[in-house]
Amino acid sequence: MATRRTKKPVSPVALVGAGPRDPGLLTVLAVETLSSADLVVADPDVAPAVVENLSAEVLRIGDLEASKPVRDAEAATAAVVSRARAGDKVVRLYGSDPWLTRIGAADAQALAKAKIPYRVVPGILTGAAVATYAGVAPGSPITFASTSGVFSSSGTLPAPSPFGTGEPVGPLTGPPFGAGRLGARPMTGLGGGLGGGLGGGFGPPLGLGSPGGFGGFGAPVPSPGDVDWAALAQTPGTLVVTAAPTEVGKVAAALVEHGRPGDTPIAVTVDGTTTDQRTVTSTLDRVEADVAPLLTATPTPITQVVLSVGAVVATRAKLSWWETRALFGWTVLVPRTKEQAAILSDLLRSHGASPLEVPTIAVEPPRTAAPMERAITGLVSGRYQWVAFTSVNAVRAVQEKVEERSLDARAFAGVKVAAIGEATADALRAFGIRPDLVPSGQQSSEGLLEDWPEYDESLDLLDRVLLPRADIATETLVAGLKDRGWQVDDVTAYRTVRAAPPPAPIREALKGGRVDAVVFTSSSTVRNLVGIAGKPHETTVIAVIGPATAATAQELGLRVDVQAPEASIPALVGALAEFAAEHREELGKIGPLAARLPKPRRGSRR
Repeated sequence: MATRRTKKPVSPVALVGAGPRDPGLLTVLAVETLSSADLVVADPDVAPAVVENLSAEVLRIGDLEASKPVRDAEAATAAVVSRARAGDKVVRLYGSDPWLTRIGAADAQALAKAKIPYRVVPGILTGAAVATYAGVAPGSPITFASTSGVFSSSGTLPAPSPFGTGEPVGPLTGPPFGAGRLGARPMTGLGGGLGGGLGGGFGPPLGLGSPGGFGGFGAPVPSPGDVDWAALAQTPGTLVVTAAPTEVGKVAAALVEHGRPGDTPIAVTVDGTTTDQRTVTSTLDRVEADVAPLLTATPTPITQVVLSVGAVVATRAKLSWWETRALFGWTVLVPRTKEQAAILSDLLRSHGASPLEVPTIAVEPPRTAAPMERAITGLVSGRYQWVAFTSVNAVRAVQEKVEERSLDARAFAGVKVAAIGEATADALRAFGIRPDLVPSGQQSSEGLLEDWPEYDESLDLLDRVLLPRADIATETLVAGLKDRGWQVDDVTAYRTVRAAPPPAPIREALKGGRVDAVVFTSSSTVRNLVGIAGKPHETTVIAVIGPATAATAQELGLRVDVQAPEASIPALVGALAEFAAEHREELGKIGPLAARLPKPRRGSRR
């Protein structure tokens, strides 16, 4: 009897809005949908940070260097239909909201024609989010409009705009695919950060005469008559317009020509919702000249601006919250691996900084595995009274060896566990172990020794401590434990080796003063950064996690500006933010401060 072949069931295709460029503004449903996808087909203007950590295969429209390039929207629709029929869970990801351009509607129609079910996950409107991040509280009524966002089937923006004679806006995305960034605004050759690109245009907003609206691959090119400027100029409340940067003056002139007073307040925002966001406040009759320096001072072309027009813009000085954070505009170098830097980088972003992650240490297994194998055997057989962990890497190394034997946290039954630092303690808790001892004071070997009990043979069944740590660790902890009567098995759990030098643009930025601050979390990060990239520029703020790290920095000729009051990542970032806030007042500006900070002589500390 012939075997009957069964096809995988067709899952509904999810048409998902990515919102604006801040990945934190994805909806909960969007995050859940992306996390379960097999394939994500993304618009070019979707921020790379939205898709970079997905387990799914990601195809970005227009990325011709990809192994499976998707040239345009027609090819994207074909890929979505083909993979959905094959049984894959497919997400079609749009900038802003799926229904705000013709792209989403065309995809939905194509899926319906192919008899493939679909569902829609709305996204936050780019114009609404950027206005909010700019400190503009539009209230109600509010009108959203767009003069740009007209996508051609070739994946580029055509020259014609609603003004008829506008210059070509250029490629659909600003920098080349794969171009590196410091934060959201690119610095050629640097990695990480958020992507740029032009957001999708809006459908027919209030006041636009074209029934077809704007936006969408293959949408008709609008002519000047498609925009009812008289209606837009007379709309009550606040007007939020998404436009190409070359159209700022033209939008303002059209609104004034059709009845808006020339002294109407207007805010122009670029790189909205990112750590590189900048806003200029002006009036309709002056905005073109006032915004020109902002549009020409960036290293790569700006592809989209958001204009907020109305009386509410006048209150922005009191409501601006995103651009007034302590570290806003600062580029802060984090000399750690991407995995290790996650918490630190997130905290820096919360204060407005753009973290630049540069690995200075590579973690490798010990040259000889036998000592660790014997230590794990001793741990399981009850050889130790205590195990002391001095770093997250030590926890991971031991956990890996324990799990290799098909064991888990129960291997630590009856053993007391100590940890230096909250990060180490958190790593233990994630493994299922609650540490018995974390220093109450300084999070260091000295702090741990202050709280470590003396060995008492009448109370302690065993007198031996397992100390798994790095090959370059100091002898302070071992000597202190022995002084307290304990026997110590000091075992190399991992080796720290100097990472490869960062790309030349990063080294040049560090030496040339284009990095505002460096945060050091250990002595080894200081030595290794100086070794692979050189010393930071004298205007760069140096922040350290504790006294040992400060001493190492000063030994290498660095001036320490900020030292955390306690050895923890939150305390380090908080101290840097406090330092920045104090100096913002004296400099009378918001944004990158380091290049203008008054510098004391080397070796002193603020």
